[in-house]
Amino acid sequence: MFSHTGEIAGLMVALCWTLSALYFEKAGHKIGSLTVNVIRLSLAVLLLGITTFFTRGFFFPMDATQYQWFWLGISGVVGFFLGDLFLFKSYTVIGSRTAQLIMSLSPMLTALIGWFFLDEKLSVKSILGIVICVTGIIVAISNRNMKLNIPFKGFLLAFGGALGQAIGLILSKKGIGNYDPVAATQIRALFGLVCFVLFITFLGRWKQVASAFSKKSALKSVTVGTFFGPFVGVALSMFAIQHTKTGIASTLMALVPVFIIWPSAVMFKEKIRVAQIIGAFISIAGVSLFFL
Repeated sequence: MFSHTGEIAGLMVALCWTLSALYFEKAGHKIGSLTVNVIRLSLAVLLLGITTFFTRGFFFPMDATQYQWFWLGISGVVGFFLGDLFLFKSYTVIGSRTAQLIMSLSPMLTALIGWFFLDEKLSVKSILGIVICVTGIIVAISNRNMKLNIPFKGFLLAFGGALGQAIGLILSKKGIGNYDPVAATQIRALFGLVCFVLFITFLGRWKQVASAFSKKSALKSVTVGTFFGPFVGVALSMFAIQHTKTGIASTLMALVPVFIIWPSAVMFKEKIRVAQIIGAFISIAGVSLFFL
């Protein structure tokens, strides 16, 4: 069992991101996605700093090398800022369901880029596991009414989100080495936060951010989402890529659309479809191959 610590961490990431997605969606309807992003990253930097202060004696990762700051920083810009920016924008163009379908390409993109950039070679069993998992995700999140003639702009935005997530993981693996996963996550969050601060300043949206602090229910949702997302979830994702191939880790993390079926039905009163159940079982079959 302990030989699969990276894979287990990847599954835990998916569970954490399932909870964070639910609470961020709830908050986003009330205060907007840009506001959610800047608040969640601010809270994440604070929580991560408090954790590393008690575990390592540093509030900020001052012991990180220039090499680690460079690669993890770029990873934060690509993953935390650009990837999320493209993904949230794609929701407004083609809808979240279609966007998530395109986002399911992320594990394959991660495996492909990892092969070229990090020389990570996957076994036939691992490749088969990735294909089965992605197939299950597509089955779970698709529906009979989904149109194939989606706007090309929407496809590019969602694909940009998938690519941002994939490249972010690859850059993180290149920069993290044996460094502390929590401190590495804080570096990524810091760079992502700076980018969102500059972007919101450019757009002149600070009044919208300030008004969010009067909405206690939204702030509560952002706080819970931050705990399971940029705090615990992303730190676990850094641990996962340290202990398994990035393609495998990315596939396990991409199981969020499958894990989210039941809690989403409860929280947002959505019906569970047969396709979602079938997709979940297909994905579980794919996951099992990583542990054989």
